[in-house]
Amino acid sequence: MRRRTVEMRIGELSRRTGVSARSLRYYEQQGLIHAGRGANGYREYDEAVAVRAANIRDLLDAGLTVEDIRDALDKGCLERPLGTLPRCEGALRTATDRLAVLDGRIATLLEVRERLAKQVLRTRAALGQTVGS
Repeated sequence: MRRRTVEMRIGELSRRTGVSARSLRYYEQQGLIHAGRGANGYREYDEAVAVRAANIRDLLDAGLTVEDIRDALDKGCLERPLGTLPRCEGALRTATDRLAVLDGRIATLLEVRERLAKQVLRTRAALGQTVGS
């Protein structure tokens, strides 16, 4: 006996997953989720898309990129809630690599901030202003 697939429109999918309709359309543009079309032309999603959309949101919130997520999707790692899956092959490596990129960006920003702070101090000194001015 086949299970009936429950179809939902974008508004219901948004409510169920906490992902905005705009983000869901973006996920679709990026090829991360797919929608069928009803006779009226409206997007229709099944339960599997709800799980995938929630996983995508969680991974983006964690700092991964669409490309990182596409790799996980290609490996079939987003079909069940993330907490119930055995870790996908390469997931730790992907997260570690993304963390290294972020650490590099933070280090660069801290260097730029330090240079700017020194410039502000020099400028204030040249103008005869105190630090709190």
